[in-house]
Amino acid sequence: MNLLRTGKVKQVYEVDDDTLEFVFTDNISVFDKIIPSNIPCKGETLCRTAAFWFQVCRKAGIKTHFTELIPPNRMRVKRVDVIEDMSKINTSTVNYLIPLEFISRQYVAGSLFDRVRSGEISPKDLGFDENHEVKYGEKLPKPYYETTTKLEKVDRLLTREEALKISGLTEAELDHVFELVAKIDEIIDSEVGERMLIHVDGKKEFAMDAQRNIMLIDTFGTSDEDRWWDEDAYAAGECVELSKEAVRQYYRETGYFDELMAARKKGIPEPDIPALSEEWIKKVQDLYIEMFERLTGESFR
Repeated sequence: MNLLRTGKVKQVYEVDDDTLEFVFTDNISVFDKIIPSNIPCKGETLCRTAAFWFQVCRKAGIKTHFTELIPPNRMRVKRVDVIEDMSKINTSTVNYLIPLEFISRQYVAGSLFDRVRSGEISPKDLGFDENHEVKYGEKLPKPYYETTTKLEKVDRLLTREEALKISGLTEAELDHVFELVAKIDEIIDSEVGERMLIHVDGKKEFAMDAQRNIMLIDTFGTSDEDRWWDEDAYAAGECVELSKEAVRQYYRETGYFDELMAARKKGIPEPDIPALSEEWIKKVQDLYIEMFERLTGESFR
């Protein structure tokens, strides 16, 4: 097969004019940086988890690009065009990747909390009273939705107007995508709640098919794209990270994150991300396997 693209964690091959094959590697990335450490079994856990969610969504009547799981770490999907020049996308374009990432948040965590502390986002923006003191881990009064770029080197937050301009979506189509995101999150919450998990936030991607029907694509609901907390620990007042967020927190604690953000702000060369220790590689491997089992209810082996 012809290799079309190599992403941070997966490779994309051309099977034929209508089909692509994703190969999920054991790479791991944070802050748009590939860590120089492989996590054994990571690719397989992500591939199988994504396939699980695609099949759940298909049963719920949601159109997806998923066609076939090829164990242990390959997946075949319907092919759509990736149009790098977004000025060529309009409301008549068909069979293309919508160049947006859709983020839904149900709890205060991660970068959302950072932006609340910096004053970039107000309590009122999140649905709280204006004078409410927003706390880390707090459940939001209602889900908070955002869109970012998909095809740029570093994801960039977009206003609704910017999202419409680059995506080729109509107002009604954009609203429909957010309705689908909400429906998918309801499905996820119903599934993982049985296994004592809290779905904190996550991202989803979509495309238009050949008839300009909205189609769920890429991967979602995994330990890479979404954030998960343990329900029992949360009830006891702890936000125990059960996703790639644990690795992000590690690099925050070592000081690397602050160095990286400072370099990006100044526009100077970014520092290389250090490798993980053997102890951390094993810890992260165990986490991905555990989360595959808790997310899907299936045994890894």
